[in-house]
Amino acid sequence: MKILLPTSVTIDAEQLPLGEDDVAVSYDPKSPIPDEHTDAEVLVAWVNTDDQLADAARRMTNLRLIQALAAGPDQVAKAGFGDEVVICSGIGLHDRTVSEHTLALTLALVRSLPELGELQKRHVWSRELGGPQELHPAGPVTTLLDAQVTIWGFGSIGASVAGLFEALGAKVSGIARSTGQRHGYNVVATEEKDELLARTDVLVMILPNSEATQGALDAEVLATLPDTAYVVNVGRGPTVDETALIQALTDGGIAGAAIDVTSQEPLPEGDPLWDAPNLIITPHSAGGRPVGAEELIGHNLLALRGQGEYRNAMTA
Repeated sequence: MKILLPTSVTIDAEQLPLGEDDVAVSYDPKSPIPDEHTDAEVLVAWVNTDDQLADAARRMTNLRLIQALAAGPDQVAKAGFGDEVVICSGIGLHDRTVSEHTLALTLALVRSLPELGELQKRHVWSRELGGPQELHPAGPVTTLLDAQVTIWGFGSIGASVAGLFEALGAKVSGIARSTGQRHGYNVVATEEKDELLARTDVLVMILPNSEATQGALDAEVLATLPDTAYVVNVGRGPTVDETALIQALTDGGIAGAAIDVTSQEPLPEGDPLWDAPNLIITPHSAGGRPVGAEELIGHNLLALRGQGEYRNAMTA
């Protein structure tokens, strides 16, 4: 069996359960697969271009498994591979890194780090932001202790994020497709979210990109949040109505926001998001480092051989 591994990430082939007749070959995910390797049965995908995947779908007629390392396999799914090809996502590979970045963005807002950074440049020691403080002053929260954190999109990453916030004393709830419990946390259905949003201190967005989630954070949702709330988006850019977000920040409809993703990436130099007040922007840097890729690839290689079930396989 021939397995193609992308050069866009370091994968230790020695950690994979390869048999005597198996061979692992490196390929460039931004260039067409060389003719001599189009007979591969397994393709590991990471930061491939749309054109490269579409070309692979046309030419790799022996393909049986695609292991995407991205948490959402939507790019691979739309490339045109046949129904006989099993597509598995990288759910779980980005939980810890995205959670870490989410916490960093939230603490930057809650602890006024952008403002403090600007004061440092001016050599100003702020007596308003330092020294004795009320634990829970009026206005936006200044600590995660007892803060109401709402996570919209409560999958694998959401559960990991929830644990970090809970460890710092926050009260964590979620919004999902149905009311109930996810990973031990109470969640409400999307259509029942308004009451929870109205008492939210920090709204963390981890929604996937789909037709149903386009512009989910719109003017109506932003108006439902308290004007003291913070919004953090580490999901997908198109899930936020960016015009409505800019307006809410400009008008004081929310206290601030931090986004790691935007509708257009890279964000154009002239985009109005750059100049929105009280907004932190990071360049889609929350994930980008699959953790434990070898174990997931190995598990699904064994499943391909009939040894166990596939993990993270797409369902129709």
